[in-house]
Formats: sequence, C-alpha cells, structure tokens
Amino acid sequence: MNVRPEILRAETTHARRGATRHGFRHRVDYLLLDPEAAPGGDLLLFSRNRVNLASVDDRLHGGPRGAGRGAAWARQVLAGAGAPRGLALRLLTQPRFLGLWFTPVSFWLAFDGGALVAVIAEVNNTFGERHSYLCAHPGFAPITARDRLQARKVFHVSPFQDLAGAYSFTFEVTPALIAITITLRDGSEGVVATLSGRRAPLTDHALLAAALRRPFGPLRTLALIYWHALRLKAKGVAYRPKPIPPEQEVSR
Repeated sequence: MNVRPEILRAETTHARRGATRHGFRHRVDYLLLDPEAAPGGDLLLFSRNRVNLASVDDRLHGGPRGAGRGAAWARQVLAGAGAPRGLALRLLTQPRFLGLWFTPVSFWLAFDGGALVAVIAEVNNTFGERHSYLCAHPGFAPITARDRLQARKVFHVSPFQDLAGAYSFTFEVTPALIAITITLRDGSEGVVATLSGRRAPLTDHALLAAALRRPFGPLRTLALIYWHALRLKAKGVAYRPKPIPPEQEVSR
C-alpha cells in the first residue's frame, strides 16, 4: 500500500564551535515519502521522476549523483550491513523545484515494525561529490531519541573545516515530528547542525505555499551556502583545498 507523501516545514541550524564562532538559522522544506511507491497520485504540483513544481527524482538518490538507483541502492546497503529483511523504507529529502536540485543531506529511514532501526545519511558537497554514513546499532536494535550514533568523518564537505574528527548523530522520529542533530567534534573545534520540523500531509496548497515562501529552493540553498562561506572567509578562517574523496560509497 502506498503511503501518502508528507511535508516538513522545517528549521535548520548550524553552530560552529572553537576559535571562530559562526552560526545561522534558516527555514527549509523537506519531503518524506515512500521511495518504492508507484509514481502518480492525486497531487497536481508534485511528481516522481518528472519535472513539476516540486519533484523527487530517483536518479538523484542512492548511488552516484545523477546516476542513482533509489530505494534499490538503499536496500542493498542495508542488506550488506546485515539488516533484517522486510524493513519499511522512507526518504527524507529536499525536493527539486522546477527541475532545479541541490540538497546538502538526505536521509534514508528504515523501520522494523514501526521502530526506526537504521538511517543512511546521504551527504552532498558543492563539488559534485557524495558520501553516505550508515547509522545503526549492532544487531539493528531500535534507535531512540536518546541514542548517539558515531561515525568517523571521511568526506570533505566544507572547505573551512579539516577532514578530521567524528560525527555524532541523534534521530527523533515520531508520528508528529522529525528532529535530527549532527555534531562534529575535532578536538576543540566542531559544528552542531540540526534539522527539525512537524510532519503534515503533502498537498498542492502546501507545495504552492512553500514555493512562494522560499522560491527556487535549491538555488536559495546554494546561495546561502556561499553567503556563509564568504562570512567565514571574512572572519579569517583558512580555506582548505579539497582532498581526494573516499573510495568507499558508504561508511559507518
């Protein structure tokens, strides 16, 4: 049975710790959908795998950017890590708007009997590269809002941070809301990033309102990234050259 897509009128925050402090808070729109549902439905302004006001394209998720395999890739990653069969899969991502697309991170959420048991954080940088972090307990025990899942940082995201340190992920997923915190610690340096929003059924009215509030969403996201990069440069933060990306597609 297809599950109706949902919209998160979310807020994202970013707080840099250490010698140079910097932070921001922005509103952002995410969609939560069943990535294995048949395209179509009763929405006029949302489509799967074709251009619309808002859309989600399988080629942009699950594998190399522009050549992804969608849910099939996520299930392969989970199976290779020993996850139980038959998990329910959801994709939390910023949609394309009028064919334009960029999102810093999307999340594959895997549920076993209603309990969250794994998350694949699909991270994109502005250099056209991608790496994913698999977050799960040993034996794929349920993930609660109190749990902190660790992963070593192996992927270059910001040219104003070293490729060093470790991430800590927390996930709170309830029928009413989704709240995610990613903390990077590298000695006295670090970053705390959050994404949180209340869940609501996706409607044409909600999509139109999102487009009016934040037109050209992906371009807005990129513009904000470059704006904050300029602010960090103005604060005297050193620019780090881009290292070679990791060979492996997924780490944990």
